[in-house]
Amino acid sequence: MKVGYARTSTLEQQAGLDAQIRDLSAAGCEKIFTEQVSAVTRRPQLEAALDFIRESDTLIVTKLDRLARSTQHLLEIADRVQAKRADLSIMNLGADTSTATGKLIFTIIGAIGAFERELMLERQREGVARAKAEGKYKGRKPTARARAAEILSLKANGIGPTEIAHRLSIGRASVYRVIGANRARVGSPR
Repeated sequence: MKVGYARTSTLEQQAGLDAQIRDLSAAGCEKIFTEQVSAVTRRPQLEAALDFIRESDTLIVTKLDRLARSTQHLLEIADRVQAKRADLSIMNLGADTSTATGKLIFTIIGAIGAFERELMLERQREGVARAKAEGKYKGRKPTARARAAEILSLKANGIGPTEIAHRLSIGRASVYRVIGANRARVGSPR
């Protein structure tokens, strides 16, 4: 069975979504999962498509950027598809893991992605070392500690850590850390 996945980043891109659906239907997709969300957020329809595919199925997308946000992400998706003994096809690249050429393309993409990542990390380490040598490196600002007063105020008003984290757009663990540090400072019991 051919299974399609179509995605646009925003609701305003309906024409782009319609074009993907048209192309996937023309490619013979019997079932098409669609969503209009950013590639960096949770994508329930992609997860549903990956859960839906079975052995001998082919997951088809029109373009690489509709499926994955990075090379690493693409390879993770390809591994999940392969684990189900299904294939992955990216129409605009002509890449299809059911063929030897398609497997080669994915292998090359993976190698290039790993190389890019290593180069980026090397440049990052060099930049940090240079900034430290020049006395300019300060590290990342501790966002939660900077908002400790807000966290403690919300906690004092009976709001739970999960809701505090949501309201302040910070990690829940950071909220617990600030609350725990405040308890330790004042010596209050849990």
